[in-house]
Amino acid sequence: MNTFKSRFATRKSELLSLWESLYQNKNIESLFALFQDKAKVRKPSLKALDTERMTHPLWYLGSEMNGQMLYVDKFNRTFAGLEEKLSYLTSLQVRYLHLMPCMKMPPTNNDGGYAVEDFTAFDSRLGDTNDFVSLANACREKNISLCLDFVLNHCADTHPWARKAKEGDQTYKDRFFFCKDKTEVEAYETTTSEVFPQQAPGNFTYLPESEEYVMTTFNRFQWDFNYSNSEVLLAMLDSMLTLANYGVEVFRFDAIPYIWKRWGTTNRNLPEVHSLLRIFRLALEIVAPLCIIKGEVVMAPREVAPYFGTEKAPECHLLYNVSLMVQMWNSLATRDTRLLQKSIVELPTDIPSSACWVNYLRCHDDIGWGIEDEHLYQLGFSPFEHKQFLISFYLGTFPGSFSRGELYEYNDKNKDARNCGTSASLCGLGKALEEKDVYQQELALKRLALAQVFIYLTKGVSVLYSGDEIATLNDYSYHNDPFLSKDSRNLHRPPFDWNKRDKESLFLFSTLQKVLGYRSGESDFRSDSLEAVIPSNDVSVFALKRGTDHLILVNFSEYQKSVMFNYSVFGYYHEVFSHRELVLGNEPFILGPYQYLLLKRM
Repeated sequence: MNTFKSRFATRKSELLSLWESLYQNKNIESLFALFQDKAKVRKPSLKALDTERMTHPLWYLGSEMNGQMLYVDKFNRTFAGLEEKLSYLTSLQVRYLHLMPCMKMPPTNNDGGYAVEDFTAFDSRLGDTNDFVSLANACREKNISLCLDFVLNHCADTHPWARKAKEGDQTYKDRFFFCKDKTEVEAYETTTSEVFPQQAPGNFTYLPESEEYVMTTFNRFQWDFNYSNSEVLLAMLDSMLTLANYGVEVFRFDAIPYIWKRWGTTNRNLPEVHSLLRIFRLALEIVAPLCIIKGEVVMAPREVAPYFGTEKAPECHLLYNVSLMVQMWNSLATRDTRLLQKSIVELPTDIPSSACWVNYLRCHDDIGWGIEDEHLYQLGFSPFEHKQFLISFYLGTFPGSFSRGELYEYNDKNKDARNCGTSASLCGLGKALEEKDVYQQELALKRLALAQVFIYLTKGVSVLYSGDEIATLNDYSYHNDPFLSKDSRNLHRPPFDWNKRDKESLFLFSTLQKVLGYRSGESDFRSDSLEAVIPSNDVSVFALKRGTDHLILVNFSEYQKSVMFNYSVFGYYHEVFSHRELVLGNEPFILGPYQYLLLKRM
């Protein structure tokens, strides 16, 4: 029988080895005691799901595994309010629900919740622990797996540890990185890049009251943890397992590459990071085996893939496919799908069988144009000029742009920037409505539907950003809030509009319902099924083969296209939504503006 004792016994040797490599076995008995304590208080309903998931360990790879992410307060005020709206989420086939940061945070200087004051207590504006557990129970009854952000790298400067460190308690100062000598800070800065060079330059903040510097990689109010201190890892494991016992099923590990520091290095992606990740995974496998880890690693896919670990020693179960998101927006702007096709073809596949990519069109964050220079050169583009084109296109200043957005982290020296905006506004709906251009409204809606549907039909777990299903537009009201106005990402973080019933929202919502309803019942759309790109004779069009029987045809332009595909997809098909019978062969095939077809081989 797969009990806590047997799971612990199976993994104890590896745990000892990993702990020894990091801490020379300091506090190892405390680690084992922690596991026992957390397992002892795990409630029967969660233990039953543990057993079920161990019987079906790849449950999250199913074609029905559709995700949604939302801010609790913006969706329906509180945990209880969200619980009231679960039927809405099930109408969209949601099986995995990512709640944006909702742990206890300072009222200001909280980075949208990523500056955490308490890793096991919730923001009182949303409710208390009992409210959260009630929500988790209700989600589980509806087969919805609850996901929470787990901020590994740092805490708020108002966290109890930080407060005690400010008071001079050396025990707590040792849980962070303090420097008296400015030359030590300068040595660190010479090898380590800045995350937010405009918003939060440098990697340290000076504390005049103690005449010291403390490491703050992301913001001056977010203090970096020192994981070379075993007390830090013990405390974070304790917090994670406490949340698992509350009913969290998926942990989104934030900013993973940064969590281990060593002077003289880039302080990104160090080997010890993988040791830490493996310990976190083993902890879940021992105490709460129903849980999985989703990692946030914002880099090129080949740099992201190592965070899946290996077949023998897996780390993250899920990782974001940032490249797919970027290339989707690039294809819409350029009407050229070659980089998108390349990103799918070259996506690393030598990953553990338990691993899977997460696909999304928009999220709470900005869009950073991380396109590899080499790929742009291969297509004859200047990397600098192409990036400038994308920045200005999605700002809406490039001649002929259909988009409306804003910039984030603009750097006046190198003209670099990221872009913000909702999917609907970036796809042109806001501009078309402003100009009362009915034709452009139609194109914008087609563009938006194509982009959303394509994300759902590609290989991986798809996650919808709340509000995108009803074509939510940019919210410019944040400019009037002195607290929010400094962060342009608030442009695409508006409250959910429960009264929105315009033709755009109704069309898009029903379209997504149809696609999700069909996909969930087809094994070809499992995350471990086959996927292959079939190019056409036009850069705006390609086909994506899924599994053994399905083919998606997509036209990323506003022009009708007459295209040819290669013989590998020739044959007779049934179009899923129109119920037409179609033939792909030697004759040119016509696709309308922004048209997508979901074909099943007859």
